[in-house]
Amino acid sequence: MRITAAFSRLLCLPGAWVRSVFFERDRILVTVALRRRRLRCPKCSYSTRHRESKQHHDSVWRHLDLGVWRLEVHARLRRLRCPEHGALVEGVPFACDGARFTRDFENLVAWLATKTDKTATCRLTRIDWHTIGRIIERVGDELIDGDRLSDLFEVSIDEVAWRKGHRYLTLVGDHRRRCVVWGCEGKGQAAADRFFAELDPNQPVDPVTPGKDTETIAFQAIETTGEPDERIVGERASKLVAVSMDMGEGYAKSVRQHAPQAVICIDNYHVVQLATKALDEVRREHWNELRHTGERHAAKAFKDARWSLLKNPADLTERQADTLAALHAAGGKIPRAWAMKEMVRAIFAPALTEHAVAKLIDRLLARLSRSRLKPFVRLGRTIRKHRDGILAARRLNLSNARAEALNNKVKLIIRRAYGFHSANAALALVHLTCGPVTLTLPHEHQFA
Repeated sequence: MRITAAFSRLLCLPGAWVRSVFFERDRILVTVALRRRRLRCPKCSYSTRHRESKQHHDSVWRHLDLGVWRLEVHARLRRLRCPEHGALVEGVPFACDGARFTRDFENLVAWLATKTDKTATCRLTRIDWHTIGRIIERVGDELIDGDRLSDLFEVSIDEVAWRKGHRYLTLVGDHRRRCVVWGCEGKGQAAADRFFAELDPNQPVDPVTPGKDTETIAFQAIETTGEPDERIVGERASKLVAVSMDMGEGYAKSVRQHAPQAVICIDNYHVVQLATKALDEVRREHWNELRHTGERHAAKAFKDARWSLLKNPADLTERQADTLAALHAAGGKIPRAWAMKEMVRAIFAPALTEHAVAKLIDRLLARLSRSRLKPFVRLGRTIRKHRDGILAARRLNLSNARAEALNNKVKLIIRRAYGFHSANAALALVHLTCGPVTLTLPHEHQFA
């Protein structure tokens, strides 16, 4: 067998045949030619037989290493004139547009990036970490399903911090498929509006004045025209049945504007989290009072009781349980605050029905309003405001628990891929790891 035929079978480059092979000290240069006669635009499906010109130099792509040698693929390409994109070099079937690596190499790098840290990937593949970010973006854009937003009925919206300085990613998850289907940089109403704009790209933009909520705009419409403002809901947005989120107002405003028929479900986790924060605020206030009154030893001993108060009772150690019992015996506002935090946790017990939860919430609100503790009075106002959303989450059995679990996974991915300076690269890695994308290694699709 000739060496060119051997390398043709060895490399498995679609649409190309090997013309020559040259060995150097640390690399192998393989020159290939395209089998097809028609020239194809690398950016669209346009093809033609007309050649604009021919390159005076070879295009080079890095392929999978052959043992300890780097393997480079060289080809002398032609230029064509696309009616949409103008004059440009023809595309090749074994590499993406603008890439200097073959698809097999980029799929290997993307798979490694989802399984290990970037330093190990850089050392194994002998490329720098900026190149890894660009490869992840290309693979993500190529493999992400364009119809992933077609059949959405129950979704979750949440944000996750991806860099210091309050840099956030907004992620939209599908409850039924249990994966992330969309994401963008930023958070709040602007990020949710971008999601609905991509959900229904042909939907005309509603001229809404920034900073005004839905009720204000509807009231103005009634005042000027005498009729309520009937918003045109997009085709895909009209399929949404429920949207689970935290108690931030930005996401809720966007959902009420673009999908008014969807039920807003308030995640139970965030309600309990607010109760825990209220307890911690009361604890810090009491600690400062002890310090200012000169009781230094009591303040130091009370500071060590933080986790005895904030942890779930079932997770306390023996020492922490003894500390909690001592705090209850001492009396005062700390045991009262702890009891109200546990009341909030108790209303979300799995065995309770929606009717029972509604009664418990009403009793809780009455007790919070009479607690004389400012953090818990504020908590009561917040729960009263979102009461319907909390009950809807129980009725539909929806929560952001899976979204929070994915957020922890996203934080681990971003931490493991330390060095990303682009939100697009971080989002692409999130889609490859938590999205509806199946990465395959080169040998898995070659011999499948």
